[in-house]
Amino acid sequence: MTEPRPTRRLLTRGSWPETKRLAEVLRRETVGGAVLLVAAAVALIWANSPWSGAYFALRDLELGGDPFGLHLTLTVGAWAADGLLAIFFFVVGLELKREFVAGDLRDPARASLPIAAAVGGMIVPALIFAAVTAHVGDGALRGWAIPTATDIAFAVAVLAVISTHLPSALRIFLLTLAVVDDLLAVLVIAVFYTEQINVIALSSMLVPLALFTLCVQRRIRSWWLLIPLAVCTWVLMHESGVHATVAGVLLGFAVPVKRSEATGGPDAGPGLAEHFEHRIRPISAGIAVPVFAFFAAGVNIGGFSGLGEALTDPIALGIVFGLIVGKPVGIFTTTRVLAGVTRANLDAELRWVDVLGISMLAGIGFTVSLLIGDLAYGLGSDRDDFVKIGVLVGSVCSAALAAVLLRLRNRQYRAIWEEETADSDDDGVPDIYQSRQD
Repeated sequence: MTEPRPTRRLLTRGSWPETKRLAEVLRRETVGGAVLLVAAAVALIWANSPWSGAYFALRDLELGGDPFGLHLTLTVGAWAADGLLAIFFFVVGLELKREFVAGDLRDPARASLPIAAAVGGMIVPALIFAAVTAHVGDGALRGWAIPTATDIAFAVAVLAVISTHLPSALRIFLLTLAVVDDLLAVLVIAVFYTEQINVIALSSMLVPLALFTLCVQRRIRSWWLLIPLAVCTWVLMHESGVHATVAGVLLGFAVPVKRSEATGGPDAGPGLAEHFEHRIRPISAGIAVPVFAFFAAGVNIGGFSGLGEALTDPIALGIVFGLIVGKPVGIFTTTRVLAGVTRANLDAELRWVDVLGISMLAGIGFTVSLLIGDLAYGLGSDRDDFVKIGVLVGSVCSAALAAVLLRLRNRQYRAIWEEETADSDDDGVPDIYQSRQD
């Protein structure tokens, strides 16, 4: 008699080494998210103060030069979007590669869920935006990708504040979902927001990228060699017409990852990807993303009347509904469909309402959404102001709705969480992870 196949579980705990590592990542992103919120708040206050002219003059100040015919005279705001965000996407590339090479997501069964959820979380908001703005014309549909992104730092910071006892599987799901989401956003930027390609510059970019790859594959860590190669890759990518942040992801993918790191064995040691991530993530979370947010979030709302008028604009409404409705519907529905198709059950410690709460939290789109808005309609344009208002309102509402639901769930998980994470052996590994390995 054939034994029944074991039931597949969704959103189960990962291995203890990977859970511990991701917990450290979440803590760092939480700090970065707090700095991001402060930077955005300062920008909004300044842009709506009597001294708003100084803010916009600073944002539009041109810096740089055009050596060798390169187009590197950019505004401060453009430098933040094109240059500083490349650092952020370098960390995204490192994190994504590590997850799929040495993390729990090297298992196709585990990787399929966040990938499918991220795709669903992009398609539905895009459709909602298109439906709301279809009658506008005049290039309004160019902004279809604005409500499709999830801000890692912002979402993780909110999660840390509103719920400290949710199962680790949900936190890891949010983090990996957001990382995959960012990768898909980069692909969207490269494919749909590249109007003209300089083939010579794009081909030339492969030379410093190949040299950078050769150096890191040989475990070379010399900053005086790697940084110039990375800068050359960025400059040529910028010159090619493809958004320069794509260079950051490619450079991150080039860094090798030791698969043995995931086992936590005595001979594993820190890999180069982990070394770079440890060095660069604080710069990304503490400087690059907050500075970009400072220059991207500043919009003169014009008081409550101006806010009300802006929210009647189809573009702003498309973004708000895309983030508040589209993201949770896309992510939650895709997860439920995947569970039905694969005949999988949610992990025993979770409920579907928990997944819904995390899906609502993924509606916090900020960094990449603002970047796509700049690319779609132009920095400083009238529509760009509607984009910023739509992103801010949609993100705040998503955070508030998710907070209400997850805070209720957090109360129910508090006692269970404290019991399951108890370490009666005092060996540094929670007993529940030891029981999984026995």
